[in-house]
Amino acid sequence: VLLAEHQHAGRGRLGRQWQAPPRSALTLSLLLRPTLPAARWPWLSLLAGVAVAEAVTCSTGIETTLKWPNDVLVGARKVAGLLVERVETPTGPAAIVGMGLNVSLRRDELPVASATSLVLETDRPVDRQPVALALLRTVEALYGAWTDAAGDPAAGLHDSYVRRCDTLGRAVRATLPDGSSVHGTAEAIDRMGGLVVATDAGQRTVRAGDVVHLRPAV
Repeated sequence: VLLAEHQHAGRGRLGRQWQAPPRSALTLSLLLRPTLPAARWPWLSLLAGVAVAEAVTCSTGIETTLKWPNDVLVGARKVAGLLVERVETPTGPAAIVGMGLNVSLRRDELPVASATSLVLETDRPVDRQPVALALLRTVEALYGAWTDAAGDPAAGLHDSYVRRCDTLGRAVRATLPDGSSVHGTAEAIDRMGGLVVATDAGQRTVRAGDVVHLRPAV
């Protein structure tokens, strides 16, 4: 585990940059080495999202949801983002799980207007240490259960994710890594962690990309 007091060159999906003032966020990276088939690894990204969402709720009382795959939301505002990358090491493949949770950022310090922080949501000071401890304990518990089940999401992770996923049932636009996009209604999370979208041309499964929740037509 590596925790940073100040992050000025964070990297998110689609190469987005992310930064936070000193001591205003919980920014950390975890190195994990799951000895599971490659087909199970996509669930690690969703597991990390569930862990952050549960830890925030348990440590602060703030209700959280998830936008596929792992943006943590309070209402419609993003409070945390994650990026999971597979890397090759001399001792075999590993996953780096990067997490950024806005803790004490003021409104004028937020990177975008659609973001929020724990302090803004509670209107009181928030100590980062209890949140960090809750997060690491939750990751440990969820990761242990997932690996004990040989990475099978049906052992509980799939249901835990679906319960928190605010994307399901919504009209969405998914921007794919190649720049193309998928429009439709998010219907399900499949066994590989993909987002199943009902489009005018039939079902599409999004494996990687950036999802936007679209407002209903009025």
